Amino acid sequence: MVKKVVVVGGGFAGARVARSLENDERFSVTLIDTKDYFEFTPSVLRVLVEPEHIKKIQVLHKHYLKNSKIVNDKVVSVREKDVVLKNGRKIKFDYLVLASGSFYNEPFKAENVVSETRAHELSDFYNKLKNAKSVAIVGGGLVGVEVAGEILDKYPEKEITIIHSHERVLERNPLKTSSYAENYFSKKGVKFVFNERVKDYKKKILETDKGTKIKADLVFGTIGITPHSEMIVKSEYKNLVDKRNFVEVDEFLRLKGVGENGGNIFVCGDVAGIKEEKTAQHAVHQARVVVCNIRYSEGGKKLHKYIGEESPLVISLGKWNGLFVKGNFVLTGFIPAVMKWFIEWNEMRKYW
Repeated sequence: MVKKVVVVGGGFAGARVARSLENDERFSVTLIDTKDYFEFTPSVLRVLVEPEHIKKIQVLHKHYLKNSKIVNDKVVSVREKDVVLKNGRKIKFDYLVLASGSFYNEPFKAENVVSETRAHELSDFYNKLKNAKSVAIVGGGLVGVEVAGEILDKYPEKEITIIHSHERVLERNPLKTSSYAENYFSKKGVKFVFNERVKDYKKKILETDKGTKIKADLVFGTIGITPHSEMIVKSEYKNLVDKRNFVEVDEFLRLKGVGENGGNIFVCGDVAGIKEEKTAQHAVHQARVVVCNIRYSEGGKKLHKYIGEESPLVISLGKWNGLFVKGNFVLTGFIPAVMKWFIEWNEMRKYW
C-alpha cells in the first residue's frame, strides 16, 4: 500500500525531502507551504540592493515537483494521524516531516506571499533603503555582516552603524574573521557599537541599554531566528518544544518520545532543536537523514542516527569580497565572493 508522506515547509529541508521521495513508488508526497515557491534565502539580502536578482533565486514548487501534491496553506495544528490547515482542511499522513523553518525580522524571510508579491515587497525595502541617509543594523552576526556588505557595495555614501551585544562581530567564528570584517568595514566608514543592546527606537533615534543614541532613518534587525513551531506549540505535542520553541528531536530526527519506537513524525531544518548553526548545509544534511529513515522505516531496517557535521561557512561582504571559514582556516577576499555566487548557481540549477 502506498504510504502518505506530508512535508510541511518548502525551504531547503522540506524541498529536499519532497524531491527525494516523490519518485519512490512506495510513497505519495504532499508538500504544504505558505508560499508557492522555493527561495534561496541566503541571497535575499542581495535583492535589497538589486531587485532584479529575485528572478535568479526563486522557482515555483510546481516546476520542480512533478509527482507531488502542492498545498498553499498554513498548518495550524499537528495531530497523531493528520495535520489541520488554517482553512480547516485536514490532511492525513503515514509519515509527517516538519520542516517549517524559521523567520527573521523582515525582509529576510517572508510567509503568506506568492512569488509576484514577494518581489514587490522587497522592492519596497529597496526604495526605503535608497532614500535613507543613515542605516542601523542591530546584530553583528552572519546576517548583520552580510547586510552591511550589500549596502556598502551599492551605497558607499550612507552612514552605517552596527550595534552588537558582543565584543566583536561574527563572535562564533575565529578571531581572524572578525578582524577582517571589522577592518574592511571601518575603512569604509562603518561605525560599531559593541557590548550594548538596543532597547528603544523612536523618531529615528535608537537608544541602547547603556544610553548610547544612534540616528537611523532605517533599521535592520538581524538578531537571531524564531522557529515556525506554532503548529506544535498549539497541538497535543506542545510539551515537546524547548524554551526557545525549537522542536525537540531524538537521535533519528523523530519528534522526541512520541509513540512506539519514536513514532512517524520527523523534524528537520531550522525548526529542529539541534545545537548547531542554522544553515542551509545543515538543513540539507538533516533532510538526507530523514529521507533515509523514512525509507528504512518502510523496509524494517535499523534507522540511521543523525550526526552533525562541521560545514564550511561562506560569508559575503558585498559582491566582490567575502570570507570562507572552515574550523580555524579562514580565506578572505575575492575567492570567497566567487564561491558564494557558485553556491547559489549550483543549488538553484537543481530546481530548473
